[in-house]
Amino acid sequence: MIFETENLLIRKLVSSDLQAFHKMQSNFKVMQYTTGIVKNLEEHKIELEQLISKYNFIDNTFWIYGIERKSDSKFIGTVALIKDAGNDEIGYRFLEEYWGRGYGSETCQGLINYCKKKNFKKLTAYAVDVNIASQRILEKLDFKFVKRQIAEDLQLSEIKYELYL
Repeated sequence: MIFETENLLIRKLVSSDLQAFHKMQSNFKVMQYTTGIVKNLEEHKIELEQLISKYNFIDNTFWIYGIERKSDSKFIGTVALIKDAGNDEIGYRFLEEYWGRGYGSETCQGLINYCKKKNFKKLTAYAVDVNIASQRILEKLDFKFVKRQIAEDLQLSEIKYELYL
């Protein structure tokens, strides 16, 4: 376990997450806010194996963890902590059936607390303009608007946020 919140466990991904991971990653409604790319099961199996293998690298800069609901041990999404050019970027995504239940806010608050304990100084997050729910979560947790820009991967307008810890 990496950290926990009232209702969630944040843990390393495991190979048995594949079916739920694939369901999430192959849902265009989920992926429209991130890469925009929907892949098949075999591609997701390879991706999941690559993400799991990164846990063994000391100099890893791309951490993706599973989000599990405590009440039933179900995989409901992923949370990311990415070191990129001096920024500590966070991100998250959930299976669509878990949207609107407060898990995004709970996960982000837990990640903020985790990063404070690890002596992070600042967190960065991005939300595409159409993802109003994520913008609300970030603003509710005191992330501040930095700038509006075009996302390199999606070529969509997005907002960059920062939170000083």
